[in-house]
Amino acid sequence: MSRLLAPGPTSVRYRILLLTFVVAFVMYIDRACMGAVQPHIMREFGMDKIQMGWASSLFNFAYAAFQVPSGWMTDRYGPRAILCIAIAWWSIFTAATGLTYSFVSLAVTRFLFGIGEAAAFPAASRAILPWLPARQRAFGQGFQHSGSRFGAAVAPVIAAALATSFGWRHVFFLFGALGLGLALYWMWYFRDHPQDHRGVNAAEHELLATAVLPRRNKNQHVPWGRILRHRDLWFLTAMYFCYGWVLWLYMTWLPTYFVEFRKFPEMKMGFAVSLPLLAATITNIVGGTMSDRLAHMWGNLRRGRIAVSVLGFLIAGLGLIGVSLVSSAAGALACLTFALAGLELTVAVSWAMALEMGGDFGGSVSAVMNTGGNLGGALATVGIGYIATLSSWTAAFTASSVLCLLAAVLASRVDPRRSIAANAST
Repeated sequence: MSRLLAPGPTSVRYRILLLTFVVAFVMYIDRACMGAVQPHIMREFGMDKIQMGWASSLFNFAYAAFQVPSGWMTDRYGPRAILCIAIAWWSIFTAATGLTYSFVSLAVTRFLFGIGEAAAFPAASRAILPWLPARQRAFGQGFQHSGSRFGAAVAPVIAAALATSFGWRHVFFLFGALGLGLALYWMWYFRDHPQDHRGVNAAEHELLATAVLPRRNKNQHVPWGRILRHRDLWFLTAMYFCYGWVLWLYMTWLPTYFVEFRKFPEMKMGFAVSLPLLAATITNIVGGTMSDRLAHMWGNLRRGRIAVSVLGFLIAGLGLIGVSLVSSAAGALACLTFALAGLELTVAVSWAMALEMGGDFGGSVSAVMNTGGNLGGALATVGIGYIATLSSWTAAFTASSVLCLLAAVLASRVDPRRSIAANAST
């Protein structure tokens, strides 16, 4: 009788998950607004696509270079402190982008912005590991990452409207202020362990028993030798390199493609760029949920993860080929939406596999994977500028399609059941 009258579990775990959604949302608003105002900056600074590609790519190079240090710091000091510092840092340099006046000042500011954002996903993904039951791990990653795609979806519309009404610089000032407020809220509400959060009751503690990680000695070393020798992680990282290239085709160059090649007016461009990203917001959650359910239904974690990942990359590859085969702008937009929806089915699966392989060292392991993704993004930001200038947009989309097909092959080689964390203390 007493058990029937006992209160049910509190819902702090879902508030934490929602908060990481908001973190990802703000991070990608700050990131995606650059692509939306890129035509304004190029005109004002007298820059061509190649110069713009190099200036923008410094964000990706910094982001990639600081992934592993950020992941290590997250594992050592906890996501609460590290993510608060990271949000504040990148928000300051988001606002500072509005003060730039030349190619050099823009490039330096974007590099510093990239350093701050480097900690975002290793820390945010690691943050929810003890806050969700193991059976919801991919769902949690999908929901969290859907915030980033939703932010990227609304950023072009908001940025285009603000730039038209007030000038492109005010876009960065507004988004920077938003991030600083979020950093304070994160530090106030989030806790690294459910045991430390006053809002969690005994029933929720019991529910999270399969997720809660032991408190690790901060002097315990991250097993970098085991991490860097892990074959499955290298397949996963190479796969994520291909993913990063294609994502940054959308993030950096899609507004320019619609304005320059499809002749969209600026406000129409904003909505056109948003449509694929809105689809991606949904498929981020769908991919994670589908993977969790398939893994449970088949009783095989690897099959449940790999099936969704391979399917997503095949859809993306086919969609990108279609962009160059259709003559109408509406047809190209439909193919681009189809391709990104497929691509984003893979995101939650990738991060879930990194955390499953890494365990208590998930911040470091996911940082290695995300380094590969952002090296792909950095090369895409520069490379697509060169390809579109020296060859054609068709060549740029074809190259991206080939990388999707390669990613499907690489995904089939990964087995997240082989743990890096096992016996890592020795």
